[in-house]
Amino acid sequence: MNYDWDNFLWPYEEAVRELKVKFRSLRQSFLTKGEHSPIEFVVGRVKTVDSIKEKMQRRVISPDVIETDMQDIAGIRIVCQFVDDIYKVVDLIHARDDMEVIEERDYVKNAKPSGYRSYHMVISYTVYLPTGSKKLLAEIQIRTLAMNFWATVEHTLNYKYQGSYPKDISERLKSTAETAYKLDEEMSLIKDEVQEAQKVFTKNKGKEK
Repeated sequence: MNYDWDNFLWPYEEAVRELKVKFRSLRQSFLTKGEHSPIEFVVGRVKTVDSIKEKMQRRVISPDVIETDMQDIAGIRIVCQFVDDIYKVVDLIHARDDMEVIEERDYVKNAKPSGYRSYHMVISYTVYLPTGSKKLLAEIQIRTLAMNFWATVEHTLNYKYQGSYPKDISERLKSTAETAYKLDEEMSLIKDEVQEAQKVFTKNKGKEK
């Protein structure tokens, strides 16, 4: 397939750059006010050409509908400390007027059969190019630190097994996913104490400077 991938992907790269800056600035705005930030850290990526081609073949997506049928070419991951923070971030995204939520799937309350948990949102976002404005789709994944650790390990294993895990590996993944979620639940019970300790730490750190 002859395709000018550099020109095609550039707007998505710009969207990822802008979205990372915006969400990192949102985190900083909470910290500057001395408040708990529901955002712990933000990362982003644009799908590689090989990954796009593989998904096009697997999902039978024709080149002329890539922009509408492939919603995760631009991907942002927002990682939170607590489960409650995930839904605070969801609300913050809904309240913004520089992006529009097109679709969302709650895999936090409704985990996938594998044990995977995360909150997925597909947004429409506008980038401004020399040729004018362009709307494109981007996927935002919001999860806790524990969920992110599990998902990272599962993603690595998937490269080896291509989703067809041996029974013992599959069972262990499900078990560890539940353990990770129990950790999130336990941490939520001491959330107030943790946040208070973080405020004291931040204040003392500021005095040291």
